[in-house]
Amino acid sequence: MNRPGDFSRVFRQGKRTGGGGLTVLTVDNSVGHPRLGLAIAKKHVKLASRRNRLKRIIRESFRQHQSSFSNIDIVVLSRPGLDQLDSAQIWAALERHWLTVVAQWQNS
Repeated sequence: MNRPGDFSRVFRQGKRTGGGGLTVLTVDNSVGHPRLGLAIAKKHVKLASRRNRLKRIIRESFRQHQSSFSNIDIVVLSRPGLDQLDSAQIWAALERHWLTVVAQWQNS
């Protein structure tokens, strides 16, 4: 996702799941494939190198699970305390979020 309108639609209408220093918002789309948006706040992760590392981890995790998602837009938000987690904890949090997202959209 790269248009501001796409992000605002997810923020307005999205289903929310939180935990592990991240919040994941999801809403259906008409594009035909899942899309990912990132909102990693400088306030939560101060150093640019850490923000970039976090974005790489989230993108890679999304790529690995992309085939299990329906046609949805996903926005991943940072939360306070995220910069205290190591890579393994972030991967584990993302796994939990993806399972929740898949379960939410299978029931819809």
